[in-house]
Amino acid sequence: MAEEVINGALYVVATPIGNLEDITLRALRILKSVDIIAAEDTRKTRILLNHYGIQKELLSYYQFNESKRIPEIINILKSGKSVAVVSDAGTPGISDPAYRLVKKAIEEKIRIIPIPGASAFLSALVVSGLPTDSFVFEGFLPHKKGRKTKLEKIKSETRTIILYESPHRILKTLYEILEIIGDRKITIAREITKMFEQVIYGKVSDVIKHLESKTIQGEFVIILAGKDD
Repeated sequence: MAEEVINGALYVVATPIGNLEDITLRALRILKSVDIIAAEDTRKTRILLNHYGIQKELLSYYQFNESKRIPEIINILKSGKSVAVVSDAGTPGISDPAYRLVKKAIEEKIRIIPIPGASAFLSALVVSGLPTDSFVFEGFLPHKKGRKTKLEKIKSETRTIILYESPHRILKTLYEILEIIGDRKITIAREITKMFEQVIYGKVSDVIKHLESKTIQGEFVIILAGKDD
């Protein structure tokens, strides 16, 4: 028997990172059943919902309106309505503002239920060929201030290192990794689960040479070998 949606509960729902088929049956049922969906990008979420024939009220919740939205969502939950929070893609709370909502919900003693699914960095890690038994996820590097300091800190990390990067800064980041950390083994993955999915293996210098001759598109996951791996 399928579980019933709990009144006043916050559901943290993972959605596809590209291919719309990468969503669980449970996630679809929760999205159909909750009262409101809080979405990082309502346009992207609407594409997913339309694909599966789901008609649901959407509430925008993203980095620049979170201070306003969090109290609103908490009040909705306290009124007894159920809310699902989703990100642009993947698992909410990973490099997006969902964790602040979760933190507040914990403080308010609201029940939080995770609905697991796709994650870009885990998908990249398992095909990287680098150690998966111990790793550290660093998300996006600072754009300016603190960037070099962060890379210096990462340099001594012995675990596999995972970073996110945009197409506009991927080469800049790789040059800085080569200069500060060294020419280590690296795997980069772009457009995971999408039509132009690509995984590139080698050393940092090899990947730089490959990308320098290409038109760079898509979001990247960087999997970097730890020190002395």
